[in-house]
Amino acid sequence: MATLTAPTEKASPPGLLTNRTVRKLLALALVAAVLVPLAAARWSSGTWPGALTVDVSGPLGRTSDWIIDNRDSHPLFLHFLGHVSNAVVVSVRAVYLALLAVGWAGVTGVCALVAWRVAGVRLALGTAVAFLACGLLGMWVPTMQTLALMVVAVAVSVLVGVVLGLAAGLSGRMDRILRPVLDTMQVLPAFAYLLPVVLVFGIGVPAAVLATVVYAAPPMARLTALGLRGADKEVLEAVESLGTTARQRLLTARLPLARGELLLGLNQTIMMALSMAVIASVIGAGGLGDRVYQALASVDVGAALAAGVPIVLLAVVLDRVTGAAGARLGQEPAPHARALWAAALAAAAAVAVAGRLADRLEWPDGWVVGIAEPVNRAVGWMTDHLYSGVPVVGGTADWAGRFTTWVLDPLRDGLQWLPWWSVLLLVAGLAWVIGTWRTALTATSAMAAIGVLGVWKPSLDTLSQVLAAVAVTLCLGFATGVAAARSDRVERLLRPVLDVFQTMPQFVYLIPVVALFGVGRAPAVAAAVVYALPAVVRITTQGLRQVDPAALEAARSLGATSGQQLRQVQLPLARPALLLAVNQGVVLVLAVVIIGGLVGGGALGYDVVFGLAQGDLATGLVAGAAIVCLGLMLDRVTQPTERRARKGA
Repeated sequence: MATLTAPTEKASPPGLLTNRTVRKLLALALVAAVLVPLAAARWSSGTWPGALTVDVSGPLGRTSDWIIDNRDSHPLFLHFLGHVSNAVVVSVRAVYLALLAVGWAGVTGVCALVAWRVAGVRLALGTAVAFLACGLLGMWVPTMQTLALMVVAVAVSVLVGVVLGLAAGLSGRMDRILRPVLDTMQVLPAFAYLLPVVLVFGIGVPAAVLATVVYAAPPMARLTALGLRGADKEVLEAVESLGTTARQRLLTARLPLARGELLLGLNQTIMMALSMAVIASVIGAGGLGDRVYQALASVDVGAALAAGVPIVLLAVVLDRVTGAAGARLGQEPAPHARALWAAALAAAAAVAVAGRLADRLEWPDGWVVGIAEPVNRAVGWMTDHLYSGVPVVGGTADWAGRFTTWVLDPLRDGLQWLPWWSVLLLVAGLAWVIGTWRTALTATSAMAAIGVLGVWKPSLDTLSQVLAAVAVTLCLGFATGVAAARSDRVERLLRPVLDVFQTMPQFVYLIPVVALFGVGRAPAVAAAVVYALPAVVRITTQGLRQVDPAALEAARSLGATSGQQLRQVQLPLARPALLLAVNQGVVLVLAVVIIGGLVGGGALGYDVVFGLAQGDLATGLVAGAAIVCLGLMLDRVTQPTERRARKGA
């Protein structure tokens, strides 16, 4: 037996060394053994050396001055950007005037009739109730202003997102090129690019629409690309065997197979566009966002909620109607469909004409119901009774303090204690193990760029908050997504809750969060979790529900329990969607990190807000660029390359 076991023992190390990850770890250990002593001897302090920083305030200041000096005379502004601005203004104004001309009864009737033809009586009633609720809250005119802006912004966002998604889904090279572009569009805080947008377009609707498109288009692009890449290869091969062209395969196979992802992308685009309503109001968008912003400036939570609720109602209505319309694509039209549509349009026109003849286009003031005072009383009661002194469990202030002391402080102090070169080495190692040397180079370069910009220490502070928020978001999101995927009832119950969380402007729930948790980094993390959680839950649920039923049936036939089916079949097969959920969790937390700067989170979020408030282009853009670099780095260390993803599966 000794002669048999000896060769086996000698063969074990080579077998271990054939593992790709182990070989990478050994190589990293060798590189670290050489570089760490040299770096420690050269940079003993551990802080980013000043000699390696670059001052960009001068070039950015000159750029700002050039834009201001040439905005009214340069051909770029006169013959291109000026026409873009005019087209946006004309489109939004045309939609808004059409809504006002129809009147509140006509808009409610038309939308209810469309919902009825698309999805049935229940959705029609829900749509009518939603629009009537906007009027009852005294927000009819602001709702029409926001609706007009969102119609144009969502249409442009979907068009841009589909074009980018088609390019990324049909070409691996374009996918690699577009990924950092989409990361930048989605992660760069809106406050960071509001100042350059205002410099170019001025305060008003064009700047607000552009800012919304930049933020809302990436989810449509990502999910379109995911749907195209995940199309059933057997179906594509069957279609190709019929001699179809690439265009025919795209229109008849790829896009229909990706319908679920396309609808989810449309849903996410609508939600994110509406979530930008308040931020867009800062640069003159008007509408509901402006009402929310003015109410919160006076710390009036009730008035802010009265304007925030219609935003949620708009999102829910648009989500349900577009989802039902997409589900009916490709189906045979019902008998007499054209006659029914004609009758519906005639009825809507009759309602609109009756409203105009009766001079009832505007919502009557006597029908307005005030909710500001009761809401403010409720917020006051929660602050008085839940903030501190709760028996046994302690108050919300105690929870925030413990989370800061036990999680945020050690994480921040640990990151800032590490020498800068060790952080770069750690990032390179994680990215290389999960991807390729190109992945490691990109992640390390992004992290090094933060130091070069001179914001190393505040970036690590922000990174600690992001890591904590992402960890909480993924734990809650994956658990909730699994529950929703395994139960239709849970998914139906969660859907309106997720809609509210995702569309309610962050500024609306910011004051209750601060009232309950105080000012600091803990409420900043709470706001980020609330904002990022719905996307993680939705994508996780979608991915698990799209697992091949044949694979689950095979597992059940072998006697696998429900838990085994989840762990051994659903989760591995849904890996691309789960990785996308991680990606979206990271970028959405980073996108809302600016809110942390408004409630005491400090770090990069505060710098972005300060730059916008003071008109300091350098401070705001440098902090925004650092947030983008953090997002790019986190994306690379959490998203394996396509080749490794296939091997892992």
